[in-house]
Amino acid sequence: MKTAFVTGATAGIGEATVRALVASGWRCIATGRRQERLEALVAELGADKVHPAVFDVRDSAAMDAAIAALPAEFAGVDLLVNNAGLAKGLSPAQEADLADWQVMIDTNVTAMVVLTRKLLPTLVARKGAIIAIGSVAGSYIYPGGNVYAGSKAFANHFTLALRADLHGTGVRVTSIEPGMVETEFTLVRTGSQEASDKLYSGADPMTGEDIANTIRWIAELPLHLNINRLELMPVSQDFAGFRVARD
Repeated sequence: MKTAFVTGATAGIGEATVRALVASGWRCIATGRRQERLEALVAELGADKVHPAVFDVRDSAAMDAAIAALPAEFAGVDLLVNNAGLAKGLSPAQEADLADWQVMIDTNVTAMVVLTRKLLPTLVARKGAIIAIGSVAGSYIYPGGNVYAGSKAFANHFTLALRADLHGTGVRVTSIEPGMVETEFTLVRTGSQEASDKLYSGADPMTGEDIANTIRWIAELPLHLNINRLELMPVSQDFAGFRVARD
């Protein structure tokens, strides 16, 4: 039985990924800050299938402690799913809250880099896989995206750089870059359930389960096959939209 390490597993894509992988016969280390949600996953799926690791990915010492405390049957990580991430605020750069920018950098960039480096020796030894959740925001810029878009451009390209560095190791590396997915993303970004409902209303967006099933498909492909990057959008969304400011 293979083991996956899934960050941001208390909601959305991460939670759906744990369910999808366990249903397919994997063990999962599910990480996040909200202990009660992780405990609910364990109660639902079984302690033999899910190990809860409660920590904030921005806390490197807590991350070290969680990795060191992994039970023997969960310690051999075969798949890292770099899913934890967030957006804060929609203000233009000249009006943005610098604290929001720092939270996004610490979560979306620094924490991902730190965790990946800590698990790389195990992943190389086991010829495992890394799947990172980037975003179309890393390729297609929109007003108010500023640091979130920059952090996701980093995630997209850091993952591709890992692919280059891991050449010859047998480790597979994939950057998944979704568009609109209905999760708690917009609620976290705006603090408003109304804003979240308005954004997704009538749009028929993708779901956490859609992305989780894509992750499972990639993770279970033949070992000689690598998906380098995969961009997904709901049919209702596209990447057009150049603007012109006129006098």
